[in-house]
Amino acid sequence: MISKEKVEIILDSVRPYLQADNGDVELVNISETGIVEVKLIGACADCPLSTMTLRAGIERALMREIPQIRRVEAIN
Repeated sequence: MISKEKVEIILDSVRPYLQADNGDVELVNISETGIVEVKLIGACADCPLSTMTLRAGIERALMREIPQIRRVEAIN
């Protein structure tokens, strides 16, 4: 089982980069199959580069630290 606390710690490490552009990320759910659902908020919700932010920033950081994570999906 993937620890919600560990996911939150990793999200906290990427949050300053999102907040610098008036955005943020919120953890919504962690499935038993290793899919993490997040909600991009603020400027990140409408940003045309939000997919790149999700994949290159948030997903990469989470998967590097927690190999059980298979994918990160944005729920908006």
